[in-house]
Amino acid sequence: MSFVKEGRMAQQQPSFLNYPAAEKLQALAQNPIDLAKPGQLTPERLATYCSEACGFKLLYGTEKVTDEVMQALQQLAQEAQVLKKMNAMQNGEIVNHIEGYPSENRPALHTATRDFFEEPRTAPKAKEAALLARQEIDKLKSFLSKIEVENRFDDIISVGIGGSDLGPRANFLALEHLRKAGKRVHFISNVDPDDAAGVLKQVKDLKRTLVLVISKSGTTLETAINEELVCTRFKEAHLNPQEHFVAITMPGTPMDNRKKYLEVFHLWDWIGGRYSTTSMCGAVILSFAFGFDVFWEFLRGAHAMDLAALQSDLHKNLPLLAALLSIWNRNFLNYPTLALIPYSQALLRYPAHIQQVEMESNGKRIDQQGQSVNFQTGPVIWGEPGTNAQHSFFQLLHQGTAVIPVCMVGFKKSQYGKDLEIEGTTSQEKLLANLFAQSLALATGQTSDNPNKFFPGNRPTHILLGEQLTPFALGAFLSFFENKVAFEGFIWGINSFDQEGVQLGKVLSNKIIERFAAQRDQAQDRAFYPLGDAYLKHLEHFH
Repeated sequence: MSFVKEGRMAQQQPSFLNYPAAEKLQALAQNPIDLAKPGQLTPERLATYCSEACGFKLLYGTEKVTDEVMQALQQLAQEAQVLKKMNAMQNGEIVNHIEGYPSENRPALHTATRDFFEEPRTAPKAKEAALLARQEIDKLKSFLSKIEVENRFDDIISVGIGGSDLGPRANFLALEHLRKAGKRVHFISNVDPDDAAGVLKQVKDLKRTLVLVISKSGTTLETAINEELVCTRFKEAHLNPQEHFVAITMPGTPMDNRKKYLEVFHLWDWIGGRYSTTSMCGAVILSFAFGFDVFWEFLRGAHAMDLAALQSDLHKNLPLLAALLSIWNRNFLNYPTLALIPYSQALLRYPAHIQQVEMESNGKRIDQQGQSVNFQTGPVIWGEPGTNAQHSFFQLLHQGTAVIPVCMVGFKKSQYGKDLEIEGTTSQEKLLANLFAQSLALATGQTSDNPNKFFPGNRPTHILLGEQLTPFALGAFLSFFENKVAFEGFIWGINSFDQEGVQLGKVLSNKIIERFAAQRDQAQDRAFYPLGDAYLKHLEHFH
């Protein structure tokens, strides 16, 4: 399929599968290593396939790779010029575009929101973006100091959806052990009224509550509705919302109104929503809950991994290494999904956040020339924390008919440091034992004359292993995935920085919303959407 632009056919661009390295990988994929074969998985292999950066080790000896595969993957990265493209992205060049067609046509400069440490970017656009981001951080520090002196707020409610919720919520939960005494954090995202009602029921005193409303465009439907719900509750309590509500939005949007809000913080069009958690979208929540120094260390870790993503040595570039493993599994071994299993309860919501980062970024069917691709793009990301996941869906991972690669995450030390030795080992040691055992079991399998106890094995996994989940480590962990996803897009030649697919459902839902309103007031001049009406008829028998 091709697309017509201005009366002519857009020129077909070569597929990434036409790279010489891709042809090598296709040949190698015809007879990949069998991890379950006796003697294949050795201590030497596990030691060889190990890389390290920013306090993390990536252990990938249980992936279905060989030296020859890794050499071809590295060649693929060189042929796709991924380091050049990563440099261009971090320098602020326009990477969010589709050639010859209307598109957002702008940089993707989320890395500038943490480019305040060693080796800052010197490109003019990157420097300008970092300066804008730093100005907002300075404004936040002044705001936090002011409300701390006034001792006005104990609770904060964050109202936002998508990237305005998933990242900030995931990172708050990941560091909740550092929450300051007396500070409570709540999140409202779903337009389901029960979400807002449930949160407002938990809040002890609205008078001592700050409300953070996050919408890049200033017009997000769910956020606007939930803001109005919360605002109404404040008015019912005879409180002035303007003295309690803070906004985060782009300059010039309907929410950029200091007469309506106690304070307004900015982000810019070069920060995608799913990449916005190191901007003000995450800054206000994390700084309110933990103190600004914690947020600053979080940024420091993210920046460190951004620098690692520029390394030409693959063994030091963990995001690129992970992206290449993903490409191998997705495009050459034809595995459509990836399970993300953090062996850390603190990372409870990270699978959901990375699900958005990956699937909203790389869920694309055209390349940057507007041509349909002839290969698979972003995998389906899903998961839950271990060891809970082991008692839920690991049965399918071990003995199901589908082979599902797994990314496991673990830390040597717990966050709270409160543990107990039982039967010779601590709970943290038992947690790590499960992590390592599952990786090995999925790889080696088990032979048995009883078919019900036979495990085929040869199922690929890799482990991202850190010392402890600190603010620095969390920032590096976040940046690892953000840069991994960008590298995948660079190799596929797609635009990882827009999300046009989110819009169609919004347009249609607005038509059905209008029909709901028409039914209520019996107005005949409202928009009529017959397909929507067909669904609404199913509600009639509940009346």
